[in-house]
Amino acid sequence: MSQAEADLVDDLLEGSHRALARTITKIENRSPGYREIVSALHAHTGDAEVIGITGSPGAGKSTLVDKLAKAYRDQGETVGVIAVDPSSPYTGGAVLGDRIRMASNVGDMDVFFRSMSARGRLGGLSTATADAVKALDAFGKDRVIVETVGAGQNEIDIVRTADSVVVLVQPGSGDDVQMLKAGILEIGDVFVVNKADMDGASRTVAELEEMIHMRRNPTKNLDTGHHGPVDGMGSNVGAEGNGHGQSQGHGHGDPSAPTDGDPATDGVENGEPWTPEVVETVATAGEGIDDLIGTLAAHREYLETTGRLREKARTRYAEEIRTLVRADVSDLVERELNRRGGVETLAEAVLDRETDSYTVADEVVAPIRDCLDERADEGR
Repeated sequence: MSQAEADLVDDLLEGSHRALARTITKIENRSPGYREIVSALHAHTGDAEVIGITGSPGAGKSTLVDKLAKAYRDQGETVGVIAVDPSSPYTGGAVLGDRIRMASNVGDMDVFFRSMSARGRLGGLSTATADAVKALDAFGKDRVIVETVGAGQNEIDIVRTADSVVVLVQPGSGDDVQMLKAGILEIGDVFVVNKADMDGASRTVAELEEMIHMRRNPTKNLDTGHHGPVDGMGSNVGAEGNGHGQSQGHGHGDPSAPTDGDPATDGVENGEPWTPEVVETVATAGEGIDDLIGTLAAHREYLETTGRLREKARTRYAEEIRTLVRADVSDLVERELNRRGGVETLAEAVLDRETDSYTVADEVVAPIRDCLDERADEGR
């Protein structure tokens, strides 16, 4: 690491916002030396709670993130926000990077907002985003919120970055619910029916709770007692409601709640999977934000109590290692292809029946394989 990079790391760790911004810029641009910077920061990470916010475009993710950040600040916590935006086809940068989306936190230096490009990655998350999260973590942010570009069911990439995943759904949108059935239901820890003052909110809540229940226990009927029957207003009858259609005293939303022998309600003790909660919000008015924060806190407690927070981190790092190794090996292979005249030249030879694709692949990979075999023989 150069002296300039070492100084940048030191400045970031000492709380310089300018150093933090420069570091994330280097990470996003993959500038020379960025890997050494991220490596140096790694030992200082592991304290921030990372929350992922995803869902369909137009569901109100940006407004919800704004209000969520303000609520955490009101509690005295520092917040970092990474908004992953669509990539420009010309520059690769974030198309919406210059929009004003954090109106409630303008001028607050303890809320660091950064718009980043999805860089064409399915689901809108790139390795650069995960590295930027590390920079915010090392800087000392208590909460890091990652808002995704909103690419439907392909948004599962967020699981590899966030400790808790919040999925936003618009009321009365059958397409959204079908999208959840197609895959995103599997990744949500909390489901938020935003714009809950719109028509159809009660039905959307009921549909979500039915889907969650069917995934949890497909052999039973909807009325399980976990969330309670839903009345015409979307509230849970017979449960201690919170005013937004959510039962705070049931399921994994309250790990300290007394158990009743139902596996759906004693997951912390029995090691059962977390049962996602459904929360209603009106983000524009700040309604339901406290409920969401409480549910996220309950999920965090669940992860820590069961040891799954460490499991998630291990899985995340394993995937990160695989991704980096694949990328590095791909670069080495590309260099070897170029040394042999380029892939087009090799393809021409295959076309002329001078060789075949399998033989070309074996020959290109052979130097790497031989080097690894030699190191293994030497016991290194």
